[in-house]
Amino acid sequence: MRIFTTHMSKTIKLKKGFDINLVGEADKKLAEAVQPETFALKPTDFPGMQMPKLMIKEGDDVKAGSPIFYDKKSEQVLFTAPVSGEIVEVKRGAKRKILEIKILADKEISYESFSQYSISDLNNLSREQLQEQMLKSGVWPQIAQRPYGVIADHSDTPKAIFISAFDSHPLAPDYDFIFKGQEKEFQAGLDVLRKFTPGRVHLNMDAKGEVSPLFTQAKDVELNKISGPHPAGNVGVQIHHIDPINKGELVWTVTPFGVIQIGKLFLDGKYDASTTIAIAGSEVKNPQYYKTYTGACINKFIEDNLNTDHVRVISGNVLTGNKIEKDGYIGFAHNMITIIPEGDYFELFGWIKPTVNKLSFQRAFGLLANTKKKFTVDTNEHGEPRAFVQTGVFEKVMPMDILPTYLLKAILAEDFDEMEALGIYEVIEEDLALCEYVDVSKHNIQEILREGLSLIQYS
Repeated sequence: MRIFTTHMSKTIKLKKGFDINLVGEADKKLAEAVQPETFALKPTDFPGMQMPKLMIKEGDDVKAGSPIFYDKKSEQVLFTAPVSGEIVEVKRGAKRKILEIKILADKEISYESFSQYSISDLNNLSREQLQEQMLKSGVWPQIAQRPYGVIADHSDTPKAIFISAFDSHPLAPDYDFIFKGQEKEFQAGLDVLRKFTPGRVHLNMDAKGEVSPLFTQAKDVELNKISGPHPAGNVGVQIHHIDPINKGELVWTVTPFGVIQIGKLFLDGKYDASTTIAIAGSEVKNPQYYKTYTGACINKFIEDNLNTDHVRVISGNVLTGNKIEKDGYIGFAHNMITIIPEGDYFELFGWIKPTVNKLSFQRAFGLLANTKKKFTVDTNEHGEPRAFVQTGVFEKVMPMDILPTYLLKAILAEDFDEMEALGIYEVIEEDLALCEYVDVSKHNIQEILREGLSLIQYS
């Protein structure tokens, strides 16, 4: 008989960072909405994917869990349909790059069948048996690898697995609300993941607020508590303070949604892409939650629900999300849509006018007089790109022993030794997103970092 144990290991208190308090948090209620007609799977949602190979063509019928494409670099990892229906379009970009595979969904979803197990049966399965079903069904892309922040290599063995049980990004969904009642599936997912590492599965919780029983009652994991401003919820920050990555080491990370989806695969025998997303932001009339499936077209959720038409629609959060159209599709890894005003205007001497109505990390000219106040922000960058100005501000929002300014300069210089020495193995885009927000030089820091990660990975 297996004995479950839970370890409470570390309590981490972070001081560096910055909470971006915005207007438009989603009310904790589910809206009644008509399901979108179409859903999409986007190869561009997966960093590091270079050669997606289609396994379908327009006009084909698919079920939820049917294979849609794979990456030629790792042919065993299948990317599968989130819903059943007809493939109505394969959208391509420059050089025939695959951008989206669109599915016209059935009114009632049908599923591919996979092996179904009880909780006790899971304990008797080998890693190889678990891995085979995860690769075929489409849940494997839920597992990311550090370093690089790409889909995990199924032939590797990580020294540990990390799960962040809270999201500290602006307007982030409440995990207690969106995952309520899925304790059994979450535990099953943990039991599966436990077979993939000789180390520990770290489940990291918010030390400041209420924590869902989904996480507090989890068994056979190491529970850690993290407190402090954003980016306290970033799994990369948590790894840095609990079990840092050295050269030659790797860890895997999984979101709570990914853990639950893995659990559902083995308990129910199907690829279940059902999810709850938040529609949030200052320009949303009724910010609230919606039940849908991954890859949903968002048009039904925002129809007649905007304060103005001149908005920026973001799949994800304002720091790390992607701009999409009003009839665009939510990203594979996203659980929210954020809608804020478009900032395409010029403001004369806007950087020097005294005001208490602008959100800024810089405490100058009366900015940020009330740090608890909620602000309405737009997409205006209030300046143009300029020379890399060293202000020391990056280090004030970076709760890791990493010097972002020097790391970014090493990337721009393509100095591999310096990149490694300055900690590139420990970070991905979301870990430096606050640096981009406070950067007076207006650089695309997340793009620069991804370029550096690609250089290191494929060198």
